[in-house]
Amino acid sequence: MSFRHVIAFPALALALLVGGAAEAHPRLVGTSPRANSGVAGTNRVSLTFSERLLAPMSGGDVLMTGHPGLPHHPPMKIAGFRASVGADGKTLQLVGARPLARGSYQVKWHAVAADTHRVAGAFAFQVR
Repeated sequence: MSFRHVIAFPALALALLVGGAAEAHPRLVGTSPRANSGVAGTNRVSLTFSERLLAPMSGGDVLMTGHPGLPHHPPMKIAGFRASVGADGKTLQLVGARPLARGSYQVKWHAVAADTHRVAGAFAFQVR
């Protein structure tokens, strides 16, 4: 092995290690209720991510975006939902005191994993 190979290998390994860690953000891999689905009344929304989350820095809000008789109104945050991270460390749970009323909803979420970069997103569902 030449001197050039001895120097190049550690540099390549370090670049791959740092590059991989810098791009590793949690990705949303599943929701319950599923995005754009219709469900019976529920008081729970679960979001599953690709990585373990930092609980104090991750959370979300449930907003009503429409209800019978007024299908499209400005989003209204539903009070009383509490966020927590499940035992697996990858599931963000939003739990309300009572089931959601009929209507359309949007969940706005944010998540932070070990890389400390915040990612955010939203999805919608309906309660029948």
